[in-house]
Amino acid sequence: MSQAALYNYLKNSHEAIDVLVCEDSKEADELQNVVKFFNKDVVVFPDFRPSYGDDLRSYKEELHELLHALREYHSSKKKPLVISPLKTLLFPLPKPELMSEMTLEFGTEIDLAAFKEKMLFWGYTFVDMVQVAGEISHRGDIIDIFVPSSKNPVRISLFDTEIEQIKAFDLDTQRTLGEELESVKITSAFFALDEASYNELNKRIEASAFDALSRDIASLGFWHLDAMAENFLDGKKALLSRSLDNALVDAYAINNPQISREAFELDILPENESVKELVVANVEQLIKVHKEKKITLIAANKATVKQAGIYDTTNINVVEAPYILNIITDDELVISLNKPSKKRRRRKSSILLDDLKTGDYVVHEDYGVGIFEKIEQTEILGGVKDFIVIKYVGDDKILLPVENLDYIDRYIAGGGSVPVLDRLGKGSFGKLKAKVRKRLLEIAGQIVNTAAARALIKAPKISLSKKEVQEFQALSGFDYTDDQTLSVNEILTQMSSGHIMDRLLSGDVGFGKTEIALNTIYAAYKSGYQSAFIVPTTLLSAQHFRSLDERFSELGIRYAKLDRFVTAKEKNAIIKGLASGEIDCVVGTHTLFGLEFKKLGVVIIDEEHKFGVKQKEKIKELYHNVHLLSMSATPIPRSLNQALSSIKTMSQLLTPPSERQGVRTFVKEYDEKLIKEVILRELRRGGQVFYVHNSIDHMPIKMGELKALLPDLRILMLHSKISAVETEKELLRFEAGEYDVMIATSIIESGIHMPRVNTIIVDGADRFGIADLHQLRGRVGRGHVEGFAYFIVQNRETLTDEAKKRLLALESNSFLGSGSVLAHHDLEIRGGGNLVGDAQSGHIKNIGYSLYLKMLEDAIKELSNTKESERIKVDIKLTISAYISDEVVHEDRLRLDVYRRLSQCEEVVEIYEIEEELIDRFGELDMPTKQFVELMVIKLLALDKKIKSIGNYGQNITFTYFNDSKETIKSDSKDDDDIIKATLYYLRNAKPKAV
Repeated sequence: MSQAALYNYLKNSHEAIDVLVCEDSKEADELQNVVKFFNKDVVVFPDFRPSYGDDLRSYKEELHELLHALREYHSSKKKPLVISPLKTLLFPLPKPELMSEMTLEFGTEIDLAAFKEKMLFWGYTFVDMVQVAGEISHRGDIIDIFVPSSKNPVRISLFDTEIEQIKAFDLDTQRTLGEELESVKITSAFFALDEASYNELNKRIEASAFDALSRDIASLGFWHLDAMAENFLDGKKALLSRSLDNALVDAYAINNPQISREAFELDILPENESVKELVVANVEQLIKVHKEKKITLIAANKATVKQAGIYDTTNINVVEAPYILNIITDDELVISLNKPSKKRRRRKSSILLDDLKTGDYVVHEDYGVGIFEKIEQTEILGGVKDFIVIKYVGDDKILLPVENLDYIDRYIAGGGSVPVLDRLGKGSFGKLKAKVRKRLLEIAGQIVNTAAARALIKAPKISLSKKEVQEFQALSGFDYTDDQTLSVNEILTQMSSGHIMDRLLSGDVGFGKTEIALNTIYAAYKSGYQSAFIVPTTLLSAQHFRSLDERFSELGIRYAKLDRFVTAKEKNAIIKGLASGEIDCVVGTHTLFGLEFKKLGVVIIDEEHKFGVKQKEKIKELYHNVHLLSMSATPIPRSLNQALSSIKTMSQLLTPPSERQGVRTFVKEYDEKLIKEVILRELRRGGQVFYVHNSIDHMPIKMGELKALLPDLRILMLHSKISAVETEKELLRFEAGEYDVMIATSIIESGIHMPRVNTIIVDGADRFGIADLHQLRGRVGRGHVEGFAYFIVQNRETLTDEAKKRLLALESNSFLGSGSVLAHHDLEIRGGGNLVGDAQSGHIKNIGYSLYLKMLEDAIKELSNTKESERIKVDIKLTISAYISDEVVHEDRLRLDVYRRLSQCEEVVEIYEIEEELIDRFGELDMPTKQFVELMVIKLLALDKKIKSIGNYGQNITFTYFNDSKETIKSDSKDDDDIIKATLYYLRNAKPKAV
């Protein structure tokens, strides 16, 4: 009732308040709506919830929001009302003098060295590519900076020392947006310090007793401000929004010794019985009943009022505003027609950095598995070029021209298997590829034939009216994401078309695949058909049965569960019920194979890749004339998506549900006290813990250590050596809450939805890849509860720079959907492996997933007659200097990324688009870089003209075609630009004499 109490206070009290203390950010937003209704100024503090001394890297977003709100408060002449969650005020907050800002204007001079130094003192992190708030990047005459709490980062272009252009840019594409800006306001990323106070603060941080992977201002600075901070409530009139539980306040105060318990002995907003909050069901009815009162309608715009069916607003005060407030008093009625707005989620970056590092395994499609060494610049035929150096057995090496970077890919084979290096010049890799290709043609043949046979079948016609869809979805109790709505529409359209559906739905666990399956089952039921929901494990069948029960119990649908825990009597009754048509829907494991249905319309398979190839084929044979929806929790690789799209349709869920929160990530050294506290904190909030430990032999010892720490702890130990039946039984017990902690290897079941497990501890985190850690972190925080991930390292000092960088990236990027900023590429390739089944793991181990998928794609295209002829290569031996200069793109990883993207272009226009992006991101291009872009254009045009090699001797340029005919032209001079000009002119205009 805090909205009603504040409404009453603002309407009737003459005493102003400075601060209103509430419980959390949800309540703060509701209270803010009341203040806005009274047209008063308000600043809302975020819910800043760390414990005293926590590493604040994973609270970076809230800390930025808090500093932004403080800055807004201090810079206002007339002080606004502050609404703040209690926990945020437990800590001394920075004084106003730490809130400075500066403005950079178009046309002004800038002292670059002084500016960069200032940004360092102000807490900005220098990076090669800006991704998150508080980062800055300087390349040549371009500065990118992402000021916290601004909508987009900005790019400042300099002409010598003068600001020539200021533009916002898009994080996803790194391209500039819209109009030029006259100026940009730059605030500190953390605290506006000068050199002396920066050095002093750093000294205190270095001596800090608190644990952080990297001791710096971002992680621990806030705790050591000392005299630069103050108790925000001092000298201000503050009230509590409602009685906050004393035990809660005590717990907070103990948690933070800096502020006394007495600080929160505050008065509570007085309540008034005659002012109440209102649940609005029927607006028109309410207005009719209370027409004597003063009525106010709050609506985002006039159209919203009409949508609610209110056309006559005589005697009604309409307030155009986006907020929600519903209040009734003796003489007033305030109703909002607005719906809660969805928070805009941070989207993942579309620029993929594969981060190819020295020592990484790569696969060359002609030479096989080698080790990536470096980018090397070499002079050949008088021109300078960049080459990729790849090492093979016996220190043999190949130099791969960067324009052909698309011939190699990272070696990934799943399960962390270490590949065997290939030997150059023996032709053994060619033989291996031929063997794999033969097997792939068989697999592709099965896929294509099954698809062709299914295409001829008359399908059950399943459909739902728009009204029925909306009514069913409204019963879910949550808003669908756009992806979910689209997927449901695609499925319903396809099932009502008369053609058989064979659709794959992919999306992370917790992104709402089950809800889409329920829509499909409901549509079948409404159209008079039965459904079968096949899952690989008893645990999943139990979970899905609960979902059916929650959604269908009131709708008259008859559903059943069939798995190994069903008694013989129940099993017989279900089998009869399916055959007679008494049961509409059944969920179960492989026990569903071969059952008789009266009128089966749709089969749904969850975690399709968990079934063996033979089982999948069995499902298709048994249910060959019904619609098929397969679901998978791993992403579908782009290449496979394209290959399969001609024979299988796909839907993807990429958006997390709106109520799901990010996972707080901490990197810590192993410390028994910490482990104990982390487990106890999760148990206190009624949750469970995953403890990931990747050594099966050492696991019992680890279990003993945990038992010694917490003797009453109920621990379950699971790993691959425990039988599937036992594992399943124990998982069901864990899910039912009979254990507190599950200690397991990294095989923590990816398909399992465990909403009560909201803390994960990963032991030896430095030994995992970034994608694995991101996947593991995604196992928690799946419900409405905030998740915590603790990555434990043995000794911070012995970490390699790479491991440290990886762990810091994870700590800083805990927002949802940050997977691709991290390493979406690995996961995507792994997803492809899942789709083609475990039987192929031997082949995949030999040639790596990416080449395997490329070859599978080719095989499917070849058999379904969509394949172009064999990919041809062109050998370019022009005496020109062409490479992406490190003057333009400083970082090797970024240069590699640009090389990779250019080498994958299939149209000339794509190359010029990347050139435009390079100018936008890195400034004016120098000669070698421009010439490299033109070299890529020459490559594509030559392929188009069926030319196999281009070379020059002095001014004479010779083009050799695939039929070995040749043509020679002469350029104006031996200069690089003339050779390029003549080559391009010939390729664009000449009609070859003989091809």
